[in-house]
Amino acid sequence: MGTAVFLLITIFWGVVGIIGPLVVTKGPNRGILQVMLILTAFTCWLFWLCCYMAQMNPLIGPKLSSHTLMVMAKAWGEEVKEM
Repeated sequence: MGTAVFLLITIFWGVVGIIGPLVVTKGPNRGILQVMLILTAFTCWLFWLCCYMAQMNPLIGPKLSSHTLMVMAKAWGEEVKEM
């Protein structure tokens, strides 16, 4: 599932960044529009990738009280040591 999502989002932003600039109509600002599409696609993909990867191994876990931790330890069969 994770690989499919990664490929789907990467293909979507790849289409925006690669095919999008090719279909921009001729005009005085064509180069600017092409660069804008490429940079927008890359930065949106990079932002999505950072958010996606941050969820894989979060740096900050849930904050639990010591009472909750002792109840969980007892339920899981761990030895509970009073502090």
